[in-house]
Amino acid sequence: MLPYGRHTVDQDDIDAVVNVLQNQFLTQGVAVPAFEKALCEYTHAQFALAVNSGTSGLHVACLAAGVGRSDLVWTVPNSFVASANCARYCGADIDFVDINPLTRNICLTQLKNKLAHCEKLPKVLIVVHFAGESCDMQAISALTRQYNITLIEDAAHALGATYQGKPVGCCQYSDMTVLSFHPVKSITSAEGGAITTNDNSLLERLTLFAKHGITREPSLLEDKEQGAWYYEQHELGFNYRMSDLHGALGLSQLNKLDEFIQHRREKAIVYVNALHALPVKLPDEKALATSAWHLFMIELLAHDRKQVFDELRALGVGVNVHYIPIHQQPYYQKLGFQSGDFPHAEQFYQSAITLPLFPAMTESEQRHVIDSLHEVLQ
Repeated sequence: MLPYGRHTVDQDDIDAVVNVLQNQFLTQGVAVPAFEKALCEYTHAQFALAVNSGTSGLHVACLAAGVGRSDLVWTVPNSFVASANCARYCGADIDFVDINPLTRNICLTQLKNKLAHCEKLPKVLIVVHFAGESCDMQAISALTRQYNITLIEDAAHALGATYQGKPVGCCQYSDMTVLSFHPVKSITSAEGGAITTNDNSLLERLTLFAKHGITREPSLLEDKEQGAWYYEQHELGFNYRMSDLHGALGLSQLNKLDEFIQHRREKAIVYVNALHALPVKLPDEKALATSAWHLFMIELLAHDRKQVFDELRALGVGVNVHYIPIHQQPYYQKLGFQSGDFPHAEQFYQSAITLPLFPAMTESEQRHVIDSLHEVLQ
């Protein structure tokens, strides 16, 4: 079965991990700081903090933003549940803004209207760069600044993407950007994530919450008369640190990121050219040169999705579906959300299928996907 996503690991990656195993500290050594520095260089952000998952990154980003009980966080419904769960971990309430059917990202018109007419403003807005294409961050930032809302980019799909010619993750228009290094993402550290920011005070908060709430930083200690062994716990933090094994793999992978993204974009172009005559809605072609192409998703216009899904899998094409709208999950329905609340996200989910796309996908493998789609849909 050809999977929808697959990591690419070469001998350089293996050697980097073996080097840590044989010669370095397995955790709290030099590999993670080197990875964080390289992430700053790539994204052009001033600071980066590596953590053990993108979900952890979202959680500590909310904590660093001061999210707590009685606060409200907004995000979009067409994402993985972590984009909303992070607010719930903090005890906050959650609400959603529907998507633009063309971009599949947050709808600016609906965001503007909701901000203008809501009874309670959100403390934080988490925008999701769905499938690898950046949201319109300049326009979103203009709205959040107007209402004094902290803006967090969920860029789990979008490392390697660009917006206005700059790398996603530079935080030009946001307070923080959260990245993911899960095996099917732009690069992998096996499991892992990171938060980038240009605000040193946010970095201090992020670091504190990701590392047990403990600090050894002399300028932050309340008792400055103790020895070098001394540390203080200032917050109820978490053990979200990235190990040096993961950091070494991530650093090695980052050196190949541009190559990976180029392969993804080339395959996205092949799909667009080969599928335009089928009864499907393709991704916005404006994204071809800027998206990280974490996912290539089509929308069926005249076929039963389950039947198409099953037939493609029977042909060895491991299609998938991303995502069940968060507000339709049983947990969130218990909070009062109902089907029909966000119709654009729901309509997209009902017809969407994710096609295989990953850097090492061969020409013959992609041709098999295309031929199988033509067979099933025609």
